[in-house]
Amino acid sequence: MPITIGQRPDHGFDEPLGLLSDCHRRIQHFLHVLVAVDAELAGGSLTAGHRSALDQSLQYFATSAPKHTDDEEESLFPRLRATGDPAAAEALGLLEGLEADHDEAESLHSAVDLLVRRWIADDGLVAAEAAHLREHLARLQAIYRRHIAIEDQDLFPAAARLLDASTIHEIGREMAARRKVASEAKGEPRR
Repeated sequence: MPITIGQRPDHGFDEPLGLLSDCHRRIQHFLHVLVAVDAELAGGSLTAGHRSALDQSLQYFATSAPKHTDDEEESLFPRLRATGDPAAAEALGLLEGLEADHDEAESLHSAVDLLVRRWIADDGLVAAEAAHLREHLARLQAIYRRHIAIEDQDLFPAAARLLDASTIHEIGREMAARRKVASEAKGEPRR
């Protein structure tokens, strides 16, 4: 089933750790779209369908993905650091590397955005640009593969153990506010 921007996630803001993991599925999906179109066309002429797919992916990474990063860096990570719980040491050891991943991914996404927008505008890329795009996408795949595995398998379960229900609820409220939506009683985002 295709994923679209604004599609209802599996989790609501009342389950922010699950919602963060849902965002990972979207990141993987939209990155896969970029990689698949690149693999098929290698910077060549685009169909209307390719243009639409590329544009949706760029839109996701320009608007939604930064909110996900803010959810982690402004809401989740500071609360994990503030626990003072000795059991948090392992989880805290992961945060610096995850933040470095965010910085590198942001830089790579800027380069990808520029190249793909040029591709859409010019209906093609010269060989050197196509090669750079492929390199940037491969690097993003490697970063996200490792990064998402660490967060989904280690960090989010640790956060669920270390943070109390009130703290997790507050993270969800901040996530909803970041998207300018009201948290509803059932935690379902309004879109």
